[in-house]
Amino acid sequence: MVDGEEGSESEADAATDGSVPAPGAAATPRARARSAALWGIVGGFAFLVLAQGYRLLGPGSLPVGFGGLALVAVAVAVASAGLTYLAEARVRAKRRT
Repeated sequence: MVDGEEGSESEADAATDGSVPAPGAAATPRARARSAALWGIVGGFAFLVLAQGYRLLGPGSLPVGFGGLALVAVAVAVASAGLTYLAEARVRAKRRT
């Protein structure tokens, strides 16, 4: 057998038996929440990476310590997750996914 084909059915077969939603079908609330949570994590870590880069390469330190950075990162994560959850339905309705 070829790598990646370990007895799994093809995407076409999976789409016809109902186990995989059809492209363009509305996402379930659980899938939307999972997607939003993952984007929130990405947003929080992206903020921390930018803050660390500024500390390493910038003109000086930031006005907040590590605890403040963690709080801001959590706020960024929550905001990006919330915006992603709300925007996904609008983007999907316009079929731009």
